[in-house]
Amino acid sequence: MSSLIKNELTKIFKKKSIYIVLFVTLIFMILSNCMYKYFYDNGSYSYYSEGYVEYAKEEIKELDPNKPSDTKMYIEYKTVLDVYDMMKEYENDAWQIQIIASRVEPYVTERNTYLYGAEKNEEQANKMNEQINELLEKLKNDDWRYFANEELKIAEEKVKSLEEEKNLTEDKQRLEELELEIATAEIDLEVAKYRVDEDIKYGYDYMNTALTNYKECSYNATQIDNSNAELTYQEKKDYNESIETIEISKYIIENHVNVEKVNDLRGMLSNFFNEFGLFIIVIVVMIAGTIVSEEFNKGTIKLLLVRPYSRNKILLSKFITVLIMIVFTVVMLIGMELIVGGLIFGLNSLNIPVVVYNFSTNMIQEINVFAYLVTQVLMIIPSVVLLATLSFALSTIFTNSPVAIALPLLGYMGAAAINQLAIQYNLGFLRYFVTLNWDFTNYLYGGMPLMEGLTPEFSVVICLLYFLVMMVPTFIIFKKKNIKNI
Repeated sequence: MSSLIKNELTKIFKKKSIYIVLFVTLIFMILSNCMYKYFYDNGSYSYYSEGYVEYAKEEIKELDPNKPSDTKMYIEYKTVLDVYDMMKEYENDAWQIQIIASRVEPYVTERNTYLYGAEKNEEQANKMNEQINELLEKLKNDDWRYFANEELKIAEEKVKSLEEEKNLTEDKQRLEELELEIATAEIDLEVAKYRVDEDIKYGYDYMNTALTNYKECSYNATQIDNSNAELTYQEKKDYNESIETIEISKYIIENHVNVEKVNDLRGMLSNFFNEFGLFIIVIVVMIAGTIVSEEFNKGTIKLLLVRPYSRNKILLSKFITVLIMIVFTVVMLIGMELIVGGLIFGLNSLNIPVVVYNFSTNMIQEINVFAYLVTQVLMIIPSVVLLATLSFALSTIFTNSPVAIALPLLGYMGAAAINQLAIQYNLGFLRYFVTLNWDFTNYLYGGMPLMEGLTPEFSVVICLLYFLVMMVPTFIIFKKKNIKNI
C-alpha cells in the first residue's frame, strides 16, 4: 500500500498544473496582502460627499429665503454648507468632524431657523452663534474631554430624570416603556463613562468602532430582553451575535487592543479560509478529479491493474493520496501566507490573541492565533474531504476529468445559496443536505448551528452518510469496470 501511495504522490508532483495553480495562488496571496496593507480603509470618514455639497450649492441659488415655500429647503441647504465649511478646517479622520456633525450641527440648524425661518429672531440667532463659536473654540483647542464630560453629564441627568418619572408613574404601560427607556439611557451612560475612564478620544479608530458596536448591540439586546414576544430561531441567533459583539467590544475597550484588526498577519491567518479557501478546494478537486480518470484516458490503468494488488487496494491508495494532498495543500498555503504576510506585515501581530465569546461558559476566551487556526482547519476539513470525495467518485465512475472537477466546484460555490435558501424560508427538509452540516465551525464555543434542529452528532452522521453514498458505489463500479477496450 505504501509503495502505491508513494507512486501516486510522485505522479502528482510531476504535474505542471499543480505548480501553475500554486503559483497563481501565491500571486493572489501577495496581491491580497498588499491590498490589505496599503489600501484597506482604517476608518477615515467623510460626513458630506463633495457631490452633495456641490448639489446644495447649486440648489440654494434657486431658492429665496423670503419665500415661504422655499424657506425649509433653504435652511437645510444653508446648514449643510455652513457645517461643511466648519469641517473643511480638519482632516476627514479628525475627531472634530464627528463632534461638528453630532453636537454643532443642531445649533447651526437652529441659528439658521432664527435667521431665515417664518419667525425670525435675531437675538436668539446671536445666542446660537455664541454657542457655536464657543464649541468651535473647544474644537480648535483639541479639547475633546469637554465634550466627553458633557456627554457623561447629559447621560447621568437623563437616567436620573427617567428614574424620577418611574417613581411617580402608576400607569402599567408607561412603566414598561420607562423600563426600556431607562435601560437604553443606562447604556448611553455606560458608553459615556467608558469614553472618559478609558481616555477614548472621539474619532473613527478601532476604539470608537468598539464603542459604537457596544452601544448598538446593547440597544438590540436590551430591546429583545424587554420584549415579551417569543423569539424565532433566527432572532435567537441575532441575539447571540449581539451578545458576542458586546463582550468582544468590551474586551477591546478595556484592554486597548484591536483584536478585530484584519489588515495584519494575525488577521489574515484568523480569516485564512475566508481569504484562500477557494484555492484549497480548487487544488484538491483538481487532484481528486483526475487521479483515476487520467489513468483511463491515457490507458495507464492497465499497467496499474496488472500489478499484484487488488482493485480495492489500488483505489484505496489513490483516495488516501487525495487525503494526504488535502493536508499538504492546507499546510502549504498556510506556510505561504506566513512567509508572504510576514514579509509584508511583519510578525509582531502574532503576539495578539484571537478573542472569541464562549457561550458554553459565558466568558471571553483568548486563543493563540495558531491554535485558533488549527481548530478552524479541523472544523472545516470535513467540507474539503466531502468535495474531494465527490470529485474522486465522479472521476472513477465517469472517467471524465472536466465533469469530476466542474461539478464539485459548482457545488461548493452554490452551497452558500442553498444554505441561505434553507435559512430564509425555514426549509426544514434541507437540514438533511450536506452543505448545512459540513462546516463544524458553527458549533465551536457553544455557537448556534445554521438551522434549528442541527446538532454536532446529527451533522457527523449526515456527513458520514454522504461519504458512504459516494464511496461505496465508487468501489463497486471500479471493481467491475471492464478495461479490455481501453
